Amino acid sequence: MSTNLLLEDKNAVIYGAGGAIGHAVARTFAREGARVFLAGRTASKVETVAKEIAAGGGAAEATQVDALDETAVAEHLDAVIEKAGGVDISFNAVGLRNTTLQGVPLVDLAVEDFMRPITEHVRANFLTARLAGRHMTAKGSGVIMTVTSIPSRIANPLMGGVAVAMAAEEALIRDLSVEFAPHGVRVAGVRTQGMPDSGTIEEVFGIHAKAHGVTREQFQHMVAERTHRKRLPTLQEMAEVVAFIASDRASGIAGTIANMSLGAIPD
Repeated sequence: MSTNLLLEDKNAVIYGAGGAIGHAVARTFAREGARVFLAGRTASKVETVAKEIAAGGGAAEATQVDALDETAVAEHLDAVIEKAGGVDISFNAVGLRNTTLQGVPLVDLAVEDFMRPITEHVRANFLTARLAGRHMTAKGSGVIMTVTSIPSRIANPLMGGVAVAMAAEEALIRDLSVEFAPHGVRVAGVRTQGMPDSGTIEEVFGIHAKAHGVTREQFQHMVAERTHRKRLPTLQEMAEVVAFIASDRASGIAGTIANMSLGAIPD
């Protein structure tokens, strides 16, 4: 292998690997030399990603894992550690379908639909980070990451509980970091503007477009116009940033969220 690879000889577990974000990150990690262990709720989806990576010469294994099931996550992580000798990177890309979670005024939103992103999205991130953290802090190294979105920092209408969940995940990143960093483990995140080549974002934009009485294309244009570059980031751009932060070259990055809003949120 070339020594220019960012993640050479790293073992990475990717949760939600069958989705668009997980797929892009898994493919990029493998390209950068990592051995990737793909976990997802739907076996066929993670197996497809693993086959694609293997066909390109990468090392990938797929397992059906429900990231909301603590026992399933623990058993899978133990199996990876036994097989690979350890885990260097834990990346959570678990998502939720948003059909009933967004596009409804808060006063009309069912309590269950408001709470679902909080109870499921945040729970999945906590479970995977806590279990990975136990292993990583014991060995004295590792990186734990996830992806959030800009509603964590700005007020958007009709977001339901999603914005609250994103803000909670960013708080979790900071709290995990301050506890894990003294043991050699970095925790960080990437906050993106909507990535239109993601199926989830296409769905979300459609929901909000309908609520605003415009087409999905018009709504996407409205969102893009808020950025400095007048466009939205892509899945691959996100994956490249994630791969860098997960690498040893980003050893100075911890307890923070990389801003990929393209200027929509100024820092």
